[in-house]
Formats: sequence, C-alpha cells, structure tokens
Amino acid sequence: MQNILDIYKKYNIMQNLQEHQLRVAAVAGQICESMTVPIDTDSLVKGALIHDMGNIIKFKLEYFPEFNKPEGLEYWQGIKDAYIEKYGADEHEATIKIARELGVDEKVIDWADQNRFSRLCAHRDSDDLPIKILHYADGRVGPHGVLSYDARMDDARNRYKDHKNSLEAETREKLINCGRDIEKQIFSQSKIRPEDITDASIAKYMEELKNFSL
Repeated sequence: MQNILDIYKKYNIMQNLQEHQLRVAAVAGQICESMTVPIDTDSLVKGALIHDMGNIIKFKLEYFPEFNKPEGLEYWQGIKDAYIEKYGADEHEATIKIARELGVDEKVIDWADQNRFSRLCAHRDSDDLPIKILHYADGRVGPHGVLSYDARMDDARNRYKDHKNSLEAETREKLINCGRDIEKQIFSQSKIRPEDITDASIAKYMEELKNFSL
C-alpha cells in the first residue's frame, strides 16, 4: 500500500494536478456520502485520485505560469517530455499505464479510462452510477477550485479550444447537455444539492484523502 501523496511525488505530479485529483476525489466522496443508494465509495475515490495521472502530456505549461513554480517551465517541460517518451503522446493511455503500474483494480482502471468528455452521453444513458459520479465530480473542479458545472464547462471550452481532440461547437454543446442530465440523475438520489458542493464543503475530505493509500 502506498500513500497517495507519495505516489504523486514518485510520478512527479505537478502540485496543481495533485490538488485537482484530490479535489475531484473529495467532491466524489461528498456525493457518495450523500447518496440514498449503495455506492462503492472506496473504489470510486481511488479512481478519482488517479484519473488524470498522465495529464501533464496535454498541458500547455505556459497557460498558467504560476503552476510552474518553484521549479520553473524548463523543469516541467522536461518532465512532460519524459512522460511522452515513456508512456506515449495520449494522456488517457498514459494514465491507464500508470494505474496498472500501481496495481490498481481493473474496475477502478476502467472508470478512469471511461472518464472522457466524449463519453458523457453514453454515461448518461448507462446504469453505471459510479462513472456518472466520477465524471460529474471532474466536471465540477476547475484549475483553482470548485465551480458550478456550467462555469467549469465554460472554463474547459476556453482552455482546450486548440487541443488536438477539440470538438465542434454543436457536438460539445450536446455533450455538455448530457452532463447536465447526469447532474439531475445524481442529485435525484442524493440528500444534497449541486450548490452544496463548494471549496469549503470538500475541505475536510481533501485533508482525509492526503492519508489515503492505494
């Protein structure tokens, strides 16, 4: 068993990406605690904690220069280049390879693999509640903290408009609407509301997750 912070250190995960994964896991944990139906919280949290391990591959390191401190842009570019050399140029594939290196359960790896924006409508139409929660939790966390779902979609639209896998506007809006449907599906089985999820509400979960082991 390895502590999640030790894992992040071993894989040279940028501080902002560590915090993103912790926040997503915390949002997922808060939602799971609120659900009125059974849910495998432990496995879902594991998936959230590793769901973006390879994401430095797609980062535009100059976009948020403050995230490069204190090591600097050159250092993180070197880490990015090393990731691409070892795991390839696809951030999702890199994440799955890392998850397998960590010996994570295949069910958890599948959730991490399925957590792709392009699959939002498929998730909406499925009966897989954990992947709905994982994808929704990821859709509530921006670069600096928790956002509403719509605000997060606006942020992502601006940041990834030139990404190699960027979508046409009509396709993107269809997927965003599917995400709104997922929000309704989740909270129809929850004792809280979407607006109850804030930076303050997830703070205790984040602190607990720093001691989480895989």
